[in-house]
Amino acid sequence: MSTTEQNVDLQVDALEAAGAVRVFVEHASGATRDRPELRRCLDHLDPGDTLACWRIDRLGRSVADLVSIVNDLAGRGVEFRSLTEGIDTLTPGGELVFTIMAAIAQMERRLIQERTLAGLQAARARGRVGGRPRALTEGQVAEARRMRDEGRSVAEIAGLFRVARSTLAGYLTPTTVG
Repeated sequence: MSTTEQNVDLQVDALEAAGAVRVFVEHASGATRDRPELRRCLDHLDPGDTLACWRIDRLGRSVADLVSIVNDLAGRGVEFRSLTEGIDTLTPGGELVFTIMAAIAQMERRLIQERTLAGLQAARARGRVGGRPRALTEGQVAEARRMRDEGRSVAEIAGLFRVARSTLAGYLTPTTVG
């Protein structure tokens, strides 16, 4: 269920009518990866079992997440069934529907990768560089090196430039190429 205020009676009744032996009710958001009841449910399943959900979005929020969970179940010899959508990996039609979902998820991941790379290339072409902004300018780094050579401590210099000691140390440590 989506929130603690929701009444799960409809879902539980439908699962029991479908022959559920044990029902797990998750109170954590499906959008989060940390869902303790889902983890308990998945750990409880044995080869030959069928995991049934009232609706497919009760199992996962993204196609990629759903595909991952159902593929893991299949690898363990556990079938999957969604009551509302009529997906049942025990049947050839249900397996086909799920295979199509897996293919769409894979295509979606690749399109996202392509768009991300194209966006990064376009930004670089405009002179934008990704990543965190530099904490110190080249002039400040030169000044910090001069201060260190005069015997000041890294902690003291870092305090003057208002950066962490580890940040300053990264600037002061010579880098080797090759």
